[in-house]
Amino acid sequence: MKLTVLGCGRWGAFLASYHSAKNDVLLWGRPGSKSFAALQKERKNAYLALPSQLRLESELSAALEFAQVVVISISAQQLRDLARRIARFDLAGKTFILCMKGIEVQSGKRLTQVFCEEVKQPVGLAVWVGPGHVQDFSAGIPNCMVVDSANPATTDFIVEHLSSDLIRLYKGRDLIGTEVGAAAKNVIGIAAGMLDGAGYSSLKGALMARGAREIARLIRAMGGNELSAYGLCHLGDYEATLFSSHSHNRRFGESFIKGEPFDQLAEGASTVKALVRLGKEYGVDLPICRTVYGMLYEGRSAAEALPSLFSRTVKGEFDY
Repeated sequence: MKLTVLGCGRWGAFLASYHSAKNDVLLWGRPGSKSFAALQKERKNAYLALPSQLRLESELSAALEFAQVVVISISAQQLRDLARRIARFDLAGKTFILCMKGIEVQSGKRLTQVFCEEVKQPVGLAVWVGPGHVQDFSAGIPNCMVVDSANPATTDFIVEHLSSDLIRLYKGRDLIGTEVGAAAKNVIGIAAGMLDGAGYSSLKGALMARGAREIARLIRAMGGNELSAYGLCHLGDYEATLFSSHSHNRRFGESFIKGEPFDQLAEGASTVKALVRLGKEYGVDLPICRTVYGMLYEGRSAAEALPSLFSRTVKGEFDY
């Protein structure tokens, strides 16, 4: 099939390169983007070399016209602006796949909600999330991910056509849980990095257990299936986020505690603002999210905040 990838960061460039082995693929980058300029000049980035058959395009209209299946892989907080731009073109019948994780800070809305508010045309829409790093995939190390959509037929189509031995796709049937879980795991990843930076790495097991429980409560309150928190979108992504040296969110949390600069995108730093907002809106206690928020935005010290990372009213482990 013909496939367009919008976004030339490490994940977008990988997806475009990987799928170009069996499909006709075009990779779009924003004019003025340093990453895209480097790809145009060198045909490679820090993670991979672009295959010769992969097309590069900076004109958005041409990129959208090229294919019926469009993957979007950009920063979550930039989605609304891009959706507004692409809504000016004829999109009817196309299928859009959001390969990104986050919740819009200003509205507290899931990414599919943001997209649908801006794109009113009859299109297919899905999310593709779960564990896996470009470095591992590029080295041939396989993993499992999940695709979800409000329309099961869209999920089935994507899984049927884009699953492979390297990236095994599973079918999600809980869009709320899949989106919230995927976004929230980046916040838990920052918390893990903070524990690493403070020398409390042995607490990451407890963080995994309590983090999944915390997000399960939020998913349930928002109308999703709490079991999604224990699937590929969230708990299944913990190893890649809480322990991996490749994880931007974990490294960001560790650097924050150590007072070191970190210049890579860590989506969890924005997402935690939205999760704290959602916790208040739905009346759900989110102690881990609140602790990360307090340290990032309220000036709480590690010595003050980290001991309260798992604080809740003392109840049974699985009580609400």
